Amino acid sequence: MSVEPLSLISTEESSEGKTLRVLGWFSVGMAVAALGVYVGYELRSRYKFNRRTPYDFYSKAESQTTEFGVGI
Repeated sequence: MSVEPLSLISTEESSEGKTLRVLGWFSVGMAVAALGVYVGYELRSRYKFNRRTPYDFYSKAESQTTEFGVGI
């Protein structure tokens, strides 16, 4: 029996294993990045929600008059 076919098979399996390992780590990295973006978005939206002032409630009013609450 010759040793060459056995060494070729193990080399091919080794390269397939490395490729699958690289793809696996890449997918894990992408999942971590997506989770980081989602968590960052949620934290930012909660921060912006908690930073509202009383004037923010009236910021989308259709007509704002300056006489309201001035005492005229």
